[in-house]
Amino acid sequence: MNASDEDELVFLPLGGAGEIGMNLNLYGLGPRDNEQWIMVDLGVTFNDGTMPGVDLITPDPAYIESRRDKLLGLILTHAHEDHLGAVPYLWPRLKCPIYATPFTASILRAKLIEASLEDQVDVTIIPLSGSFSIGPFDLELITLTHSIPEPNAVVIRTALGTVLHTGDWKFDPDPVTGATSDIDALRKLGDEGVLAIVCDSTNVFNPGESGSEADLLENLTAAIGECNGKVAVACFASNVARLETVSAAARANGRDVVSAGRSLKRIERAARDNGYLADTPSFIDQEDAGYLPDENMLVICTGSQGEPRAALSRIAAGDHSTISMGEGDTVIFSSRMIPGNEVSIGRLINQLIRRGVRIITPKDRFIHVSGHPARDELVEMYQLVRPRISVPVHGELRHLREHARLALECQVETAVITENGGMVRLAPENAEVVAQVPTGRLSQEGNRMVSIDSEIHKSRVRAMWHGTATMTIIIDAAGHFAAPPQVTTTGLFETMDDPLLIEACEVARRAAKGASPSDQRDDSRISEVVRIAVRRHFRNSLDKKPVTTIHVVRVD
Repeated sequence: MNASDEDELVFLPLGGAGEIGMNLNLYGLGPRDNEQWIMVDLGVTFNDGTMPGVDLITPDPAYIESRRDKLLGLILTHAHEDHLGAVPYLWPRLKCPIYATPFTASILRAKLIEASLEDQVDVTIIPLSGSFSIGPFDLELITLTHSIPEPNAVVIRTALGTVLHTGDWKFDPDPVTGATSDIDALRKLGDEGVLAIVCDSTNVFNPGESGSEADLLENLTAAIGECNGKVAVACFASNVARLETVSAAARANGRDVVSAGRSLKRIERAARDNGYLADTPSFIDQEDAGYLPDENMLVICTGSQGEPRAALSRIAAGDHSTISMGEGDTVIFSSRMIPGNEVSIGRLINQLIRRGVRIITPKDRFIHVSGHPARDELVEMYQLVRPRISVPVHGELRHLREHARLALECQVETAVITENGGMVRLAPENAEVVAQVPTGRLSQEGNRMVSIDSEIHKSRVRAMWHGTATMTIIIDAAGHFAAPPQVTTTGLFETMDDPLLIEACEVARRAAKGASPSDQRDDSRISEVVRIAVRRHFRNSLDKKPVTTIHVVRVD
């Protein structure tokens, strides 16, 4: 690997820096504005309730899309939605090869089939701890532990230095499913010399260690043993180790395991296809749950974050097709509360309590461990790898700043804080943010992806807060109303005979009559004159600014 005098090695996040989720990371090598690029992860995030009609949100890949002839490949670190969930939606814009380990490839393949892309996308399966090259980038996977099978750090070797991109990780000495973190490979990498680490910041404020998955079995077994009726355990579907732990705890209490939720079925299938859950009996389908006595049933379900369409939310609302819960039953939340989901989770818990369901959360019992590194694990990573530069990612700004401080305490020479769109030069000169590129977010709107900043979303938000008013005016050649206006509104009036609505029609008539002759003859101009007048009337009388539309009909 040789570098010219003009070459630079840069890191550019378009998602996942300054936030948790929606990861899209780019590494560029070559002369400025003529780099060759690789992408690490391409994930989604979900609506926090502030955008009506939106479920799924992706980063806007416009910057790299305009350079896709220079995009050599996409490497997926693991199969969580915030790391690969955007592939079916954005790959048609990028059309690059994809590299993933077997379990991640299985999850991705199911998504590509749903999107009718399975025959178009070139997916190369890389074995655990495998090495491969993409253009001027020599890559190696290092096995770590996380709350899903096959999490990988990616070693990126270039002529200008080596970068370790950690992905999501922790150091779990007994992960239940999969291998332990490859400490020897990390130490060997540190001995070779590491230019920079781009590292997970999620739990930087948490002291100590995140804890081991194996430590949960005893507590979950005891918690389930205290229950008499039906038991449901809500957890992240992708946490295959937790599925195995909950299943073992259920069997220890004489309970059969029912799975509820499409994502659970998909994860279970991928896990078994790749040799995981080999000693765990197959789960009973939710359609057969009614055949089990209450005291012999345990339901593993999705929806621990209050997602409205997930299985647990439907159970709480009483509209699940086959599973119901009520007085004497118990729901165990074996998951953390993701920041931003407090309201939806609280609403879900209250719905369950209203039905007489007992609730157990990690605040009550030790029934959950995080999949991300706490401070002691971060310190250990820095001691093993010994990078010259730290670039914290996968965190809000407060996480990134605290992670940078911790890295400097670990004798790292330079810590660079960047958020989405901040291009970091890693080599050959001092590490710093050298450019800011445009970033954004897209939402799924049917079969298309639309910018969150588009007029579609702005109008929808305005309509949600201020209502809508649509008026049809019938005008003759002299600019006079030939008939009374026809008005429909949403979210403004309880009845259509409200005096303010009647007055709005008179305001429209006066505006049209007072318009200039040229405006009266032009449909678009008279429409705008009337619209401004009617909207001003609603603002003055209701203190609202409804989305107002005027249709013009001409008569002789």
